Amino acid sequence: MVNTREIVLDCIMEILEKKQYSHYVMKQVLDKYGYLDKQERSFIKRVTEGTVERCLEMDYIINSFSKVPVKKMKPLIRSLMRMSVYQLLYMDSIPDSAVCNEAVKLANKRGFSPLKGFVNGVLRNIARNKEKIEYPDREKEPVSYLSVVYSMPEWIVEMWLSRFGGEKTEQILKGLLSGRPVTIRLEEGLSSKEKEELLQKITCEGIETEQVQGLPYAYRLKNLDRVETIPGFAEGLVMIQDAGSMEIIELADIKEDQYIIDVCGAPGGKALHAAGKMKNTGFVTVRDISQRKVELMEDNIARSGYGNIKAEVFDATVLDEENVEKADVVIADLPCSGLGVIGRKGDIKYRVTKEDVINIAALQQKILSVVWQYVKPGGKLIYSTCTLTEEENEKNTAWFLEQFPFHKEKEKTLIPGIQETDGFYMAVLRRDRS
Repeated sequence: MVNTREIVLDCIMEILEKKQYSHYVMKQVLDKYGYLDKQERSFIKRVTEGTVERCLEMDYIINSFSKVPVKKMKPLIRSLMRMSVYQLLYMDSIPDSAVCNEAVKLANKRGFSPLKGFVNGVLRNIARNKEKIEYPDREKEPVSYLSVVYSMPEWIVEMWLSRFGGEKTEQILKGLLSGRPVTIRLEEGLSSKEKEELLQKITCEGIETEQVQGLPYAYRLKNLDRVETIPGFAEGLVMIQDAGSMEIIELADIKEDQYIIDVCGAPGGKALHAAGKMKNTGFVTVRDISQRKVELMEDNIARSGYGNIKAEVFDATVLDEENVEKADVVIADLPCSGLGVIGRKGDIKYRVTKEDVINIAALQQKILSVVWQYVKPGGKLIYSTCTLTEEENEKNTAWFLEQFPFHKEKEKTLIPGIQETDGFYMAVLRRDRS
């Protein structure tokens, strides 16, 4: 018999101790245990992702009740305590006694029998006093308070407070912890009748749909079990793509018969969206540096059935002489710190450092210094990221405009908690004709 809590424990060990990427771990585990019923898979996903995204808060609470600091615990016990406290605080449907008992059983099963008493004692003390937990003082220690309550590293809190102010920063922090439904893009070539029939099939699977405002082909899905089972997915009529990513292509204003280069395109959502906008005219070359990512894009292209797009391995920092001044539109959705997608990938906030932001911004400048040359005079470069730092966004756009013969036509930032999307920055930069 499969023990779902043990699966969660192993997931958390992989993500927080072995530093594996959370979305890869979850996909592998949910694929492996696809035979489990929906409720069991939902439990694995909810507790794993919840524990990861609330890790700083869990550690604060454990440290408030344990004589042994979290950082000095055995890795397995640390992970077991984190996932158990998450259940105590955020899983009302599970009795506290069951959480404590199952944790003790797992500690024993995994070879930590001498620590059963410690695990039991700390967890039961937290369970008895969870309504009395004292958090940092909001007025005296605003950074610590926001960091603990929203489980966000202090340096990120400080950066956003400086940039956005207190009210908007808290909106962002709340937004990143709120439920993030899957967003789909329907094939825009569908007739009204075909679209209606497809949505009806999706609804018949028990999936709730909500149209995204301003994007008639985009829908948020609730009560979804597995992406692969969405009606129309296998046939390429449904693509998984965040609404913010779709807005980048809307802002680009793609026309039929254009030549488009997407220089860092994996997993290919924006490139496929652009190809669809051209109704099988023109051509899209979508690139990435990794063969694995290109293979993923090729799978998505094959599923779409589009004949006006090709994926290839190419390093964006290297100039492709054959494409100089050939592209009507260059999409430069560049590698970034990813702070805008923390709501989907909760481990990002524990990986990224201040130094990373500076280094990534420099890499973006290196790529931009090359790829602008592909844009025809009068053509457009679409610069975008999925992060919320000035260094990678507005400051890099300003730097670019100082260096190269372009002018800014449009600029937009999407902020989670304010808009119902991930965090995105996008700018439309037009190349001067002379």
